[in-house]
Amino acid sequence: MFLRTLEEDIANFTKNSSQNFVDELNMMQIWDQPLIGVAGASDPLWEKLKEPQVVGPDHLTPMEWLPGAKSVISYFLPFTEHIRSSNRFDGKPSTEWLYGRYEGEMFNNSLRCLIIGLVESHGDNALAPALDERLMVTDRQSNWSERHVAFIAGLGTFGLSRSLITSLGTAGRFGSVIVDWEFEPKPRQYQEFDDYCVKCFKCIERCPCGAITEMGKDNESCSQYLYKILELNKPRYACGKCQTAVPCEYRNP
Repeated sequence: MFLRTLEEDIANFTKNSSQNFVDELNMMQIWDQPLIGVAGASDPLWEKLKEPQVVGPDHLTPMEWLPGAKSVISYFLPFTEHIRSSNRFDGKPSTEWLYGRYEGEMFNNSLRCLIIGLVESHGDNALAPALDERLMVTDRQSNWSERHVAFIAGLGTFGLSRSLITSLGTAGRFGSVIVDWEFEPKPRQYQEFDDYCVKCFKCIERCPCGAITEMGKDNESCSQYLYKILELNKPRYACGKCQTAVPCEYRNP
């Protein structure tokens, strides 16, 4: 029952928050309604993330972030059609996509805070690693990967571009909150890490810096390209070409 209330409050916040609209772009809406998943804090896959070939030994488990943790709420925020369609052409990322990525993450942080507040008002504890001072993110690894968290929470599997393919596609952003309230985990409708990827190789063609090959994605090449975009568009940076004009843009292919 509490999860259903959370889902309703999240939906209302997404629909009504002024942060989900961009004044400078004619009140453009950034996010459609999110998908929500739940993972158990004791799921054995958390330890799997510590392996070097997955995320890395620095990745913390939910209980390392929040002692007594029992569940992780993970969600996917899908970009609106307006933002997705603006970025389907070749070349530099669209203005709409840049704003969606930058202002959209501000909304994402507010959504994290909303969930924390709702859980705490219920008398329980909650923590969002993305807002915690212990968060560590580098080009090579992180101690909290939102996409891997979403995989464990049943939201989707990885594509060749290392985007996570959900039932609403890849074009969007993820977030999560760790709680010490026990929710029933959402079932994973897949077995392998890349079950939803059809290996169409369209993301290879779309990548403007050649970072994606049939073997996967070179994160360093991608990061270097994003640095160039940042220099041109400070404080905004983004790309998203591998997430648009591909079969997994807005659905699970």
